[in-house]
Amino acid sequence: MLRVCHRSGITPGLWGVMLLLGCSAAHAQQAGSALPYPDPPFKGKIEETIKDSIPDYPQAVKPPAGAPNVLIILLDDVGFGMTGTFGGPVPTPNLDKLAANGLKYNRFHTTALCSPTRAALLAGRNHHSVGTGVIIEMGTGFPGYTGIIPRDTALVSQILADNGYATAAFGKWHNTPETEISPAGPFDRWPTGMGFNNFYGFNQGETNQYHPTLYRNVKPVNPPKTPEQGYHFTTDMTDETIAWIHNVGSASPEMPWFAYYAPGACHAPHQAPQEWRDKFKGQFEYGWDRQRKLTFSRQRQMGVIPADSVLTLRPPEIPAWDEQPVEARQIYSKLMENYAGFMAHTDFEIGRLITSLEQSGELDNTLIFYIVGDNGASAEGGLEGTFNEIASLAGYNPGVAGFTDRVDQIGGPKSEPHVPVGWAWAMDTPFKWTKQVASHFGGTRNPLVVHWPKGIKAKNEVRSQFHHVIDVVPTILDVAGIPEPKTVNGIPQKPIEGISMRYSFDDKKAKERRETQYFEMLGNRAIYHNGFIACARHGIPWVTTGSGKPFYTDQWELYNLNEDFTQATDTAARNPMKVKELKEKFMEEAKKYNVLPLDDRLSQRLDPRLRNSGPPRMSWTYYGNDVWLPEPIGPSSYPRSHAVTIDIKVPDQGAEGVIACAGGDSGGWTIYVKDGKLCYLYNFFMFEEYAFEAQTPLPPGGPATIKLEFASNGMDPDQTISKGGTMQFFVNGQSVGQVAIAKAAFRHGVEPFEIGRDSISSVSSAYADKGTFPFNGTIEKVEFQLKEK
Repeated sequence: MLRVCHRSGITPGLWGVMLLLGCSAAHAQQAGSALPYPDPPFKGKIEETIKDSIPDYPQAVKPPAGAPNVLIILLDDVGFGMTGTFGGPVPTPNLDKLAANGLKYNRFHTTALCSPTRAALLAGRNHHSVGTGVIIEMGTGFPGYTGIIPRDTALVSQILADNGYATAAFGKWHNTPETEISPAGPFDRWPTGMGFNNFYGFNQGETNQYHPTLYRNVKPVNPPKTPEQGYHFTTDMTDETIAWIHNVGSASPEMPWFAYYAPGACHAPHQAPQEWRDKFKGQFEYGWDRQRKLTFSRQRQMGVIPADSVLTLRPPEIPAWDEQPVEARQIYSKLMENYAGFMAHTDFEIGRLITSLEQSGELDNTLIFYIVGDNGASAEGGLEGTFNEIASLAGYNPGVAGFTDRVDQIGGPKSEPHVPVGWAWAMDTPFKWTKQVASHFGGTRNPLVVHWPKGIKAKNEVRSQFHHVIDVVPTILDVAGIPEPKTVNGIPQKPIEGISMRYSFDDKKAKERRETQYFEMLGNRAIYHNGFIACARHGIPWVTTGSGKPFYTDQWELYNLNEDFTQATDTAARNPMKVKELKEKFMEEAKKYNVLPLDDRLSQRLDPRLRNSGPPRMSWTYYGNDVWLPEPIGPSSYPRSHAVTIDIKVPDQGAEGVIACAGGDSGGWTIYVKDGKLCYLYNFFMFEEYAFEAQTPLPPGGPATIKLEFASNGMDPDQTISKGGTMQFFVNGQSVGQVAIAKAAFRHGVEPFEIGRDSISSVSSAYADKGTFPFNGTIEKVEFQLKEK
């Protein structure tokens, strides 16, 4: 017998479930405690013939009435003091527009690094709680640092999708373990396996904006145009986002949507279209020290920081602008012009997205979180900046010397540049330090604008309640009327650790509800508790091999944030008992959220071998002309001694094309045949090239065996760039020559390892005009074998 329950507040898609399960079980479903919802029961009538039967077509779950669309805009490597909206030197009229009709949060915080912030943002839990205490490429075998988001911390995308939202992610993902970014999968930690019905973007920490490594859902795709045709990834992903939102609205006008829009900007490589770079020509010649003062003055005048704020001093580790040589300052100014152009171009593209929402009538009921940076501005370009940021991360940065004869290429397709530390520090005004430094607000305090005209009465106001990126998810659920699930796919869920910010929307003076928040990244750590923050900086972000000093030697600082907005006045010496109390509080939080063990290694942890269990792999074998894998999934050959054995069939007319390669024009290696001759190139991050070409063509019309043997000269202790070695070449057992390689690295960027072609940008300019330059013969087998020494 059916039992009747009160229907108030129950969506139509759940009513049949309640009838079937009875009131007690149905209320659990109505509360959304278990996701996904079960299939609805049949509520019609079945008789012997259709004439006397009543149909009941299963209906999809519907969100609560009035649930808004949700748009998260997440920029990358943008500091508190970069955008004009928050007093910075880069005009951001579209961010201005949203802020004028919404709220500006000036005490909003991130984790100080890319994928940790992204995981925490989407999960509503601290980054170590979701296994992402550091970027996924640096994952190790400890619970807080696996780089693998656990199944007991479902993302907001899945919660919304299971409650009837359309969902899609565009741009940077950076939360799939590197070992799973391959045709073998598994695909459950790709965006489409974590609640997003659609994905268009890149899966690793960065990509070239002119030659991106792109995926549509789980399939690699090529950009629709070339740089010569005006292609830029931010424009492309904006087009995709607009089209998806329009299509959802056309197909199902009543269905709310959740869009996660995360451009690669302004992460390196800093690549902006020429017209946007030109807008800032000559505007930064006064340098980073002057820029800090200008920005700070504007911030106080605009009211985005308190009038009594103090501008923090330049750390002694960062050089003064006036001390730099004239030639260096010219390069540094160009790098900043390009960086500013990248930001301005990004705001323009976001403006196109916002305009499309206005035109479709969806803007007023779209809850927008515009998060201006997943951490502070990046100092990973080093003290002098770099022409190739991947090389810098790998441990090699020649600084100013790397720009010789190519300053005019900065920001274009033939560069992968990054600003010097001084400009990153200036973009984090008024705070100390930069990205990676979780101990200070230069690394963790990012602007947030919230825009929702239908739900927020206040306009153009500043909110100063202390909040963290983990607070976004509970805010979305609160606004949408969707409860936090207790189980997802049958797996009990770890409670959401964030706090809804909705209480602050229309009450400027509301008492903040976040009393405690820890911070930790690469050993830099801090603890906020009831208005005070204690912090210990451990390392320097442009030193990529770790600080080398014990953690117990770190000096703890103490700031009263009720009186000191910028962390300008250290009161630790006057309050040793408060420091002791907060250090103990940090350890309490660290144990609770899987922060331990502390680990300050950076470039060393980029080695993909750290993600393997058991004995290290020593050989890799591939078959056929069609292999495409992310480089870390491919053979871990360089910089160690190794041999490559290749069995091919040469066409009667002679061989041409790429046999195997890894990387692209910004760095990598390639084995190819041109004009019938065996060729090889090692491209050391655009700085040096080591090339070989055989004297005679490969024998046409039959099988051939090619062998390469690399004898490494070894590596310096604690370094990631090798001393190089010698590569010897053999065809059918006969030596055909050798080449000395002065430097080699264990990875070369974000372009893939391939067999049979070079599909994105060309490792060697010798075949850049030949497209993907596919091999015209048959590749029977390619085998990589590591040597013990």
